Amino acid sequence: MRIVLFTGKGGVGKTTTASATALRLADRGVKTLLLSTDSAHSLGDALGAPLGNEPTEVVEGLWAAQIDTQRRFEAAWHEVQRFLLDLLARGGVDPITAEELTVLPGVEEVLALLAVRDFAVNGSWDVLVVDCAPTAETLRLLALPEALGWYLQKVFPAHRRLAKGMRPLAAMMGRSDVIPPDSLFDALLRLSDDLASVRELLADPAVTSVRLVLTPESVVAAEARRTFTALALYGYCVDLVIANRVFPPGRDAFRTAWVSAQQVQLAQLRESFAGLPVRELPYGHAEPVGADALRGIADSLYGALPGEDPARSGETVELMTVDTEGDEYVLRMWLPLVERASVDAARSGDDLVLTVAGHRRVLTLPSVLRRCDVVGGEFADRELRVRFRPNPAMWPQPASDPARAGRRGRARD
Repeated sequence: MRIVLFTGKGGVGKTTTASATALRLADRGVKTLLLSTDSAHSLGDALGAPLGNEPTEVVEGLWAAQIDTQRRFEAAWHEVQRFLLDLLARGGVDPITAEELTVLPGVEEVLALLAVRDFAVNGSWDVLVVDCAPTAETLRLLALPEALGWYLQKVFPAHRRLAKGMRPLAAMMGRSDVIPPDSLFDALLRLSDDLASVRELLADPAVTSVRLVLTPESVVAAEARRTFTALALYGYCVDLVIANRVFPPGRDAFRTAWVSAQQVQLAQLRESFAGLPVRELPYGHAEPVGADALRGIADSLYGALPGEDPARSGETVELMTVDTEGDEYVLRMWLPLVERASVDAARSGDDLVLTVAGHRRVLTLPSVLRRCDVVGGEFADRELRVRFRPNPAMWPQPASDPARAGRRGRARD
């Protein structure tokens, strides 16, 4: 099973490139499912076919669906929402306002990811191609599994214990209906387990990769660079950059100016994304709608049929490792295209809080590092290095030689 995610700034052509990739896979005999997690669905428009929440075969070997997060929300969040609605109603809140207040921000994005996971695990497709929302929404989407999972695992158990202790007192006062039932906590913890499985699936570079789509313009390219850095922070692998709508050479002044400006941006992009392929798609004569037009896009991206495998994952970079150096451990995280001043790391209990260019990730440390103290850190050569030294009080045996203690090796995010 392979999952390929396409994202980019709104309007750069990610739906077109995702659709062309999925169509090429189907033409090569690969059973493919094309999904849209963008609330403003346009897959049906690009394919020239009506689509719904359930997969529909649009051409031989290619199924497509536009995920209906509202329907999934009503099914998955019903138990939690029902308790909150009853609670607000007793407080005098009118039903319409109460329904708005019980919608957890970001829950629709979570359910879209869960849908991708369900199709990957329970479906019979060889490849899932996902047309994601524009980059800002996509980054929130990909950060949610770990962030919400952390909250549900660490905060909700305490709430559950408190509710359990308060339940007898509330019953004596005749107010047991204000204490959340165990079934509500069970539903939330099931959501936490689901999010953990989503994270495991999407962060595995052998299964999932991200492709950045952009146009060779300074503002769009700058956002693509920031997205590349944020994806590395969250532990997601990018294997291809697609530069769309590249002007062909021409003799008129208008086109000559655009070609010159775009070539400057393309040169900078290749330098920025050193090690990643940057592929160009020419500005077409007409809007690419329908299977025939999309096959032309696929030819430009992957060569004439059969061409290269569109789902083949390229070389990947280990985003996070833990190594031993003498009597210390060194956590290394690759953070491309970021300045030293934009990187901050702080230890908080069993977590390492990383802030990079406005994006924050709370990373639960591997068990071996939880028994260590932070003794230093640096950022150089696109790599954050945090040094840990074993705390003797937390180790059952002498820890001066981590290798002898059976802890030598590398841990991967």
